[in-house]
Amino acid sequence: MKKDKIEDLDLLPVRFEIKDARWRGEIEEVTIGATSADGGTRERTVTIGGEKSLSFYNFDAQMPHPPVISLDCFDMPVQLAKAVRGYYEDVMDDPAEWAKKNVHEFGADMVTIHLISTDPLIKDTTAREGAKVVEDVLQAVKVPIIIGGSGNPDKDPEVLEAAAEAAQGERCLIASASLSMDYKRIAKAAVDNGHVILSWTQLDINAQKTLNRYLFKLGVPREDIVIDPTTAPLGYGLDYAFTNIERMRIAALKGDADLAFPISCGITNAWGAREAWMKNSPNREDSDWGPAAYRGPLFEIITGLTLGLAGGDLFMMMHPEAAAAVKNATQMLFGATKGEAEVADAE
Repeated sequence: MKKDKIEDLDLLPVRFEIKDARWRGEIEEVTIGATSADGGTRERTVTIGGEKSLSFYNFDAQMPHPPVISLDCFDMPVQLAKAVRGYYEDVMDDPAEWAKKNVHEFGADMVTIHLISTDPLIKDTTAREGAKVVEDVLQAVKVPIIIGGSGNPDKDPEVLEAAAEAAQGERCLIASASLSMDYKRIAKAAVDNGHVILSWTQLDINAQKTLNRYLFKLGVPREDIVIDPTTAPLGYGLDYAFTNIERMRIAALKGDADLAFPISCGITNAWGAREAWMKNSPNREDSDWGPAAYRGPLFEIITGLTLGLAGGDLFMMMHPEAAAAVKNATQMLFGATKGEAEVADAE
């Protein structure tokens, strides 16, 4: 039997069109920071969330706010990769100056102050000392700030309580409440002092839903919750983080109210992968890894953009040039013009 030539076949006309997914859910809109009109001293605030479709699917539903970036600083000198250390060597002894550099020189939307010296295994500084650092940072910069503890489950509740009280009325993001520590104490401190709470879990959708429900029961308003499902970066399980965040966002847009919150991503975790900071591979048979000065920032950039596509709204980052690259790319995908990109979501 003779086969028809493809050019002799009549093909059915097909019209390609993008159809509205008709999501039932909507991501909660959360504002971080408080101006004088709101009882705070910030010169501007940032608002995240509010999506009605997947990130950057502007043909489906325009994103109301572009992702924002918070640059890290610490309350003591820390070991940093050489590619990062060069930017901060002159300010590492002064967290307030570190924060100012992040804002005034590197254009950070927000600043994250990590109170790591409070860890009993590091310096065991007091909660009051940590609160004083927060006060200094609030005086030094007028952008919204994120307040992080040391990660010690026994000490952090006390530290974050003191920090929340010191920053009363500034509507900071308190990082964080988790199932592994006294989240009730931390959540109460955030509510009592007018802050937003970061609900942090470890790559587990059910755990995230459970913690969020606990926070609801404690009286935390929905507009005061940001979730952090944990960032496993490039070289450290990025596929797990992407899948987890994407599943949460899709579930939220389909109507799961327990997950319908803006998502924070710890992009700084990219430096945990040895390929991001080691000069050469420890394995002789490996090919050349290339300059470490480029690899680390690229690890941050790829991690940030990947999780931004999955649904990330807030990126905590370390390398200023990596942060700038992620901001430029996400602003472009968001659809901001050059002028708008400089002031997007600043009010």
